[in-house]
Amino acid sequence: MLNINRALENDRLLRALTGLNRKALNELCKVFSAVYQEWVESESKPRQRARGGGRKARLGSMEAKLFFILFYFKCYPTFDVLGFLFELERGRANRWVHRLQPIVENALGKKMVLPERKIERLEQFLERFPKVKEVVVDGTERPVQRPKDVQKQKQHYSGKKKRHTRKHITASTRNKRVILLTQAQPGKLHDQRQLDEAELVKNIPDAVRIEGDLGFQGLQNEFVNIRLPHKKPRGKELSEEHKQQNTELSKQRVVCEHTHAGIKRSQSVSAIYRNRMPDFDDRLMLTAAGLWNFYLEAA
Repeated sequence: MLNINRALENDRLLRALTGLNRKALNELCKVFSAVYQEWVESESKPRQRARGGGRKARLGSMEAKLFFILFYFKCYPTFDVLGFLFELERGRANRWVHRLQPIVENALGKKMVLPERKIERLEQFLERFPKVKEVVVDGTERPVQRPKDVQKQKQHYSGKKKRHTRKHITASTRNKRVILLTQAQPGKLHDQRQLDEAELVKNIPDAVRIEGDLGFQGLQNEFVNIRLPHKKPRGKELSEEHKQQNTELSKQRVVCEHTHAGIKRSQSVSAIYRNRMPDFDDRLMLTAAGLWNFYLEAA
């Protein structure tokens, strides 16, 4: 089995295996333990044997359980490899991942670091993000295994990435924090259409400036707080002034690329998705975004 204690004593090694240092891991472990205990009590059944009976737990402590699920997020091994490293059968490794992922998600929710999935009212945005004055929206895709069904192949084929993908739209702040995250959609869906279906922009106050790329062309005609690059006219060239403005906007918008890179430190949302549970990729992305936000606060 992996020597967890060795990793816990070495911050560099711990960050490489889990994405968090010891201080951040300890802080998250407190909330994780409380949420796990609530789950145990809600799922508890009358004991059939005395305590201490049965096979010995491989993930006996809360630190071991948290290390296990964070290791899965950061390194994204197959369940065969995960089971081998933690001395579990493949099926048990699978069950532990699907058991612990919602607990980590709930723990991050209690720490108020999960991005919102939907903004239904202007008041909700102002209450949740009172200090946010600017947001940057952008799409991010992750590759998936090529579907066997022809119709699903067409839905998931991204002409931009030239491969089959699943896509999210994120809204991030200047300090690289993800505040909004749409549901996962097939890669063929256009960025603006996904943003429209999620109805994110209309419930962001006009005082909050929204920056995007040309994938959201047309939004500036619907909302007053949209800032997009100038599009080159057909058969003509952009003026020097417009080129300069586009350069300045690109320098400001690069923060969203840094945000996506931070989220995708977790291999579970950057490597080719191979899980079979429906929409589990969406839960992975939500939790990975929460872990990135938590890392920013704890770093």
